[in-house]
Amino acid sequence: MPSRWPVPSTALAILWAATRRSDLRRSISSPALSFEPRFQAKVNCCLDDECADFLPWLERKAGAEVSSVLSIGKSVHGRALCANKAIKSGVCIMRIPFDVQLSPDNLSPQLKSSMGKDIGHVAKLALVVLMEQKLGMHSEWAPYISRLPLPGESNSTIFWSENELAMVSKSLVYEETMHKKRKMITEFQAIKRTIASSTSLSEDVIFEDFKHAYSLVESRAWGSCSGYSLIPFADFVNHDGLSKAIVLHDEDKRLSEVISDRDYASGEEVLISYGKLPNSILLVDFGFTLSHNIHDEVSMQINVSKEDPLFKLKAHLLERHCSPGQRISKDLTPQAHSFIIREVRSVEGKGTGIPQSLRAAVRVLACTSSCELRDMTEEAALNDGRLGRRPLKNPDREIQAHYILKSRIAQVIKDHESSIMILRPLDLLGHSKPERRRLMAYHLLTGELRVLKSASAWVINHIRNLQEQRATD
Repeated sequence: MPSRWPVPSTALAILWAATRRSDLRRSISSPALSFEPRFQAKVNCCLDDECADFLPWLERKAGAEVSSVLSIGKSVHGRALCANKAIKSGVCIMRIPFDVQLSPDNLSPQLKSSMGKDIGHVAKLALVVLMEQKLGMHSEWAPYISRLPLPGESNSTIFWSENELAMVSKSLVYEETMHKKRKMITEFQAIKRTIASSTSLSEDVIFEDFKHAYSLVESRAWGSCSGYSLIPFADFVNHDGLSKAIVLHDEDKRLSEVISDRDYASGEEVLISYGKLPNSILLVDFGFTLSHNIHDEVSMQINVSKEDPLFKLKAHLLERHCSPGQRISKDLTPQAHSFIIREVRSVEGKGTGIPQSLRAAVRVLACTSSCELRDMTEEAALNDGRLGRRPLKNPDREIQAHYILKSRIAQVIKDHESSIMILRPLDLLGHSKPERRRLMAYHLLTGELRVLKSASAWVINHIRNLQEQRATD
């Protein structure tokens, strides 16, 4: 999968740690699945002659058949896996033994033991890739390593210029990208110190190579209960946000497998799901976006004005009760708390998609006295311990809280609309890299704008209901 643009199809959830797939693509250690019929656009693909020898090599290395129904090909998404014969739903379409997967266990025992906690799993696996790359054709993994995407082919935001990143400055994708870059530098420096005393690679490893390898791991590796792995052949399969097919791990049989979730015709591209990922995660980690991503979400930041007489008390309550407990970056404003908003499907419903913790936060902001804040705290203690999860006793104050929420959402909508206007006109075909990235920024921001507008519509309707209820009381 050297190119995943544009996939007709998971984060910056934008509060990254909240919905990330253990930092890598989603996989499950249970083979029990059931699939329901659904619509999916069919994509044709042709065989990739350059990879004709890859599957035979992998099967020789595994000492077992990997797939009899799939071949490596090319589609509008780049390198892909194609059905070489008709496939029925519920059929196992590939099995890859753990023995032919690359993981941090491929590092030498000496090197692994010398690595500190400041070097994460992604960085360790990136080092495995780097070491195999340095061996070139002498590597036992050369047929696989040589077919990984080359430097310059990724559209992940970690490779974007400052001017390109400015296109997404109104999204927390920007902050996450900066945070990821800093993290990579820190881990690279730790790795350099480690390998300086353990291998002869120290002088050969430069940051740009590590950055590329790190990106390969984040976009291609799969997580499981036993760790992270690069799974040759499986990582050529592209993503469909509607697919229910995923990579499964069978710990007893020591293999990974994929079960088809629908019928495929011969010559059709086979797609799976990387997880329920918003465009924010897809863009930063994988370098692609979907034109309409049903899993899109946006981060709403709430902070207490320092001019508020109750600033310290409110800030303390938000920190203790309302913050989700995760922040993308330590560089975010200390008093800023991020809440993930997902698309609200019904204006008349319960506002599913707007987290209760966000509504609790604006209730805190709406309070005008320490007595009101104390009442909220005592009410939380008498119930489930969560602050502000029930409407404020004062109906005017409850209405004011939702006006605050409406105002905050309106400001973020305005910022997104301004950024989107700058991106137009667009080259929808995206032939050049700058135009592809421009279109990805457009998909990101319009997806977040759709989520924001759905939330705004619900809040406006909820305020109207609260006012009508107050009028009748």
